[in-house]
Amino acid sequence: MDWLLAALAAFNLIAMIAVFTPRAVPRKAVPWVVFATALLATELAWVWLPVQLLIAWLLIGGGALDSVLGVLALLVLLVGWAGLLWSIRMSTRAATAVEQGLREGLGADYRSQIPAAVRQCLRQQVRFADWRKPFGMQRPDVEVIRNLPYGRAGVRQQLDIYRPRDLPAQGCPVLLQIHGGAWMIGDKGHQALPLMYHLASKGWICVAANYRLSPSVSFPTHLLDCKSALCWIRQHGREYGMDPNFVAVTGGSAGGHLCALMGLTGNRPELQPDYPGVDTSVQAAVPFYGVYDFLVRYEQHLNREVYQRFLAGRVMHESLEDNPALWDLASPIAQIHPAAPPFMVLHGALDSLAAVAEGRLFSQKLRETSKNPVVYVEMPGAEHAWEVMHSLRTEHTIDGVHRFLEWVRARDFSAH
Repeated sequence: MDWLLAALAAFNLIAMIAVFTPRAVPRKAVPWVVFATALLATELAWVWLPVQLLIAWLLIGGGALDSVLGVLALLVLLVGWAGLLWSIRMSTRAATAVEQGLREGLGADYRSQIPAAVRQCLRQQVRFADWRKPFGMQRPDVEVIRNLPYGRAGVRQQLDIYRPRDLPAQGCPVLLQIHGGAWMIGDKGHQALPLMYHLASKGWICVAANYRLSPSVSFPTHLLDCKSALCWIRQHGREYGMDPNFVAVTGGSAGGHLCALMGLTGNRPELQPDYPGVDTSVQAAVPFYGVYDFLVRYEQHLNREVYQRFLAGRVMHESLEDNPALWDLASPIAQIHPAAPPFMVLHGALDSLAAVAEGRLFSQKLRETSKNPVVYVEMPGAEHAWEVMHSLRTEHTIDGVHRFLEWVRARDFSAH
């Protein structure tokens, strides 16, 4: 029994080290270990803590404390449980962080600028029932249409549609979701599900698109595919109940990077060669924990060489020395311009894969140049990809995104 208690304590210790380790540009496989372990100890701390308490109680009842090893293991567990309690406490700050970011970016009275009829559709309170099933996604009032082709490249150029079962005659505003995965892995059906199902239940249509992946393709192919998906929405969206005049874009990690580029490179002919006459501007952009500067020109990473070595030969098939303009194009921070659409940038304070300095710097540079509002939310205690599952933090996050999008719709920043 003492060995089992020690094993539990060791796992908990690894999780706490992952949560509290200094965030920097990771090396080799270390970041993925830190990310996976820390995500468990942050978003699922409220599940993991009582499970550990139950296991420890059973082991102690079986005699685990009859040895020095068992006593030491219990002491380690007590420290770990304090860490899990800290994670739970940090999640309770999500509502304040989101609201503060929205007020700073949109104004203290931003809620009053959302039409009253729309405000009534906003969720007024997050309940435990909203997040007690972390991986329970489906909703009876949401219909999903899967694997519609928007191009000729098979499964990598397909999209899914999440829409209300009762479609309004005027059409629904659209959110285009771009998945992450280091530009090399990932799938449209695995990310942002809490956000898409929630918005679809509130009268939006969400479109999740695949795109071709590296190293088989190089940048800007990923971006061109995302623009092709947007063109499909503009050309065929009304057939599925969409209002293609209002399209916002979101995505996390690599998807956050592509989301930011979608917001900043609308209607550039060289990036939409197959759709020269289709509008590829978006009305709002909501990147999550993205990467915004491939050149690391502001020293926002502690290890520039490791970072750029990862990109070279995988995502970027031309070296920085041979084609600096391509690396500049791949950097959203270099594409900022005064007519950028409204942005809501979200980043976790404990992100182990995309440095939080990326979100801080990108939102700062946007505010310095863009004529439109910029919201920045730095989520206390949050890891990379915190919103892929239901949690208290996730629910407050998607409520904030919903309020932002409805505010943008009400103010009509669209060029249409």
